[in-house]
Amino acid sequence: MSLLDIALNMVRGLRARLGQIRRERRWEHLRAQGMRLGADVWLPDSTWIDPDYCFLISIGDHCGFGEECLILAHDAQMDEFLDAGRIGKVVIHESCHIGARTVILPGVEIGPRTIVGANSLVSRSLPPDSVCTGNPAKVICSLEEYLAKHRKKIAERATFPYENVTPSPELLDSMIAATKSQDAYVVGGRSAELRGEGGTTRTPPYHIGK
Repeated sequence: MSLLDIALNMVRGLRARLGQIRRERRWEHLRAQGMRLGADVWLPDSTWIDPDYCFLISIGDHCGFGEECLILAHDAQMDEFLDAGRIGKVVIHESCHIGARTVILPGVEIGPRTIVGANSLVSRSLPPDSVCTGNPAKVICSLEEYLAKHRKKIAERATFPYENVTPSPELLDSMIAATKSQDAYVVGGRSAELRGEGGTTRTPPYHIGK
């Protein structure tokens, strides 16, 4: 490894550490403002949280968000005409997973263990144990139906073990070949997260009053 490679790795490591410090401070700030942010939540930096009304937002344990989601707790569209804006609670229960670029509007509740597809608009409450998508988001199947479909495919298709490192050239070639005509699966990612060996940093436990 050259001196340049060593220097670049040091810079990358420092940037990653600074990013994590900034992320943890953001979580602490949201909680200090009154937002309920559970434990083991993946909340990317790009997830936009309504800054003025974050105290009306609650996110349960074990939730995950794709990039560039928006969570709104107010609607000021009518302000010019009525001199008033609407505010509403947003409750996202435990083990919900929200796809990238989803917009969640005020006054909605997403039931526990609900998956919301990418680029959806959640303008009304969604039931628990369901898979929802669309604009507006609506139920397309139950969580068990969704899981059963993927269990079957995992048993039939190529699988690769999760590793929190850059794949080797051989593994990359295998993945490319396996996905030439159909999807494949990477397994063990969640187990790695629970061991603290995953690729995403998750929120620490929530403490009342902090």
